[in-house]
Amino acid sequence: MTEFWRGIKPVPQVFKPDAVPESYISNAPTDDERYFAPLSETVGTRPLWISPSQNRWCDVLMARGAGMVNRHYHPQQVFAYTISGKWGYLEHDWVATAGDFVYEAPGEAHTLVAYESDEPMRVTFNVTGPLLWLDEEGEVVGTFDVFDYIALCKEHYEKVGLGAELIESLYR
Repeated sequence: MTEFWRGIKPVPQVFKPDAVPESYISNAPTDDERYFAPLSETVGTRPLWISPSQNRWCDVLMARGAGMVNRHYHPQQVFAYTISGKWGYLEHDWVATAGDFVYEAPGEAHTLVAYESDEPMRVTFNVTGPLLWLDEEGEVVGTFDVFDYIALCKEHYEKVGLGAELIESLYR
């Protein structure tokens, strides 16, 4: 018997009072492009978890071919796990592929690119905002926080028929 835990009873009170439920999303890196709101002409984002109170979100970033989000600066940390494809930053000499993990320390500026690959670039990012958009000289030309992210995703989901309320179901 390999599933030795089959006879163990589940915890009777899963959530403490006032706790919010878990979030479960099957097939997070889906091929259904409706779930990916465009961040640029070549890269889309599928929201998985959103915390307006923490200015934070988790998503799957996807590019079907060579792509770029843009240059940006992180005043907060970011975690990334590569699901498929190849990606990196023009400012670093590494290229992330399936199974690679990246920790981005607060204070880092970079240009996110997706490289040509036999499979789409799909990366799970856990972002604490805001992102500061940069020009070619590294000067701030805009901001992007969780509220901008929510608005982008709601507008896209409404446009493609998924409904803006789907985004609100991801709030925790």
